[in-house]
Amino acid sequence: MDYRKKTVVASVAGLTLEGMDIMFISFAMTMIIAEFNIDLATGGLISSITNIGMLLGGIIFGVLADKYGRVKVFTYTVILFAIGTALTGVATSIEQVYVYRFIAGLGAGGEYGIGMALVAEAWPKNKQGRASSYVSVGAQYGVILAALLSAIILPTLGWRALFFVGLLPVIFAFIVRKNLEESPEWLASQKKDNNKQEKGKLAQLFASPRITLTTLSLILMATVQIAGYNGLMIWLPSMLQKSQGLSVSSSALWTISTAVGMIIGMLTFGRFMDRFGAKRSFGIFLLASACAVFLYSFATGAAAILIGGAVVGFFSNGMFAGYGALISSFYPVQIRSTATNTIFNFGRAIGGFSPIFVGYILQSYDMTVVMIYLAALYCISFIVMLTLKSSSKEMQTA
Repeated sequence: MDYRKKTVVASVAGLTLEGMDIMFISFAMTMIIAEFNIDLATGGLISSITNIGMLLGGIIFGVLADKYGRVKVFTYTVILFAIGTALTGVATSIEQVYVYRFIAGLGAGGEYGIGMALVAEAWPKNKQGRASSYVSVGAQYGVILAALLSAIILPTLGWRALFFVGLLPVIFAFIVRKNLEESPEWLASQKKDNNKQEKGKLAQLFASPRITLTTLSLILMATVQIAGYNGLMIWLPSMLQKSQGLSVSSSALWTISTAVGMIIGMLTFGRFMDRFGAKRSFGIFLLASACAVFLYSFATGAAAILIGGAVVGFFSNGMFAGYGALISSFYPVQIRSTATNTIFNFGRAIGGFSPIFVGYILQSYDMTVVMIYLAALYCISFIVMLTLKSSSKEMQTA
């Protein structure tokens, strides 16, 4: 297997394990709430604390990866979130669950950007979109894997046993460390640049007005991506149950249909990006997402809801495949992991509050207003995307 394929396999596996780890909480939440006798808000705080860990882990490990190497730090992040996940299984209080999920979040937040940087540095520019899409699909694999493991383990062995599976990524980390060499582009930058203290500094993302605008614009786009995904996947099944009278099993079928649309959308977007460029591809998908979610609020009948859900998933989450390549293209190798991890995890942390806002809208309004809100988000992201201008030369000297 050549080096390019190895980077994709390692990054896909890493994101799959991360997605699996995050979804374990969703499937085990009811049992955790019952065991520790807590309310829903206290249980929901588990996810918020995990997101905070992801944000800090993304910044810390992004900086370390730029300074000390992609592969070395990548394996550390995988081991850290594996340990945090396994420790969750021995927690004796909700406070301990918070601490262990924070640890898991630190590792998970670091893994994403490093894997994307590895892929960006291994693949030529005209193939980075599809390579990034292959990696991004890993998160959906993780959701499927978590669902299968939960169905097998939870009814028989309980929620604690589910989290012990989190030790498996340690084996994966060992294999990666043994078989994957360091990024050639990063090694070349080490030889050229002896001023190591300038590598991986967070301040470099705001080194000038142009760079600051680029960084803030990419954070906003990433926030919209996560906010849209969370708003759709967390609330739409219950909204459909209420507005269309769907049963729980029917809404589950909708979830599967939408997830399939997302996977096809991500693989398609990667090839779009390679052929038509980032700005044109994001422009098409952002406007199509705005139209799709707005029109979807008028869908009636089982067929329209299932097909419409797949179309919404295709466009709205298809773009997820391009963010690794997009962010990497704006920053030089010296700060690439720092930029990718910081920007995307800021978006993940802020966008994670979207379900709360959607819930607030639903209390006072209906599904149509929610879909208008989501459509507006995609329109805002489209406008911000138009302002992006390459500033890589300026960043090289910043």
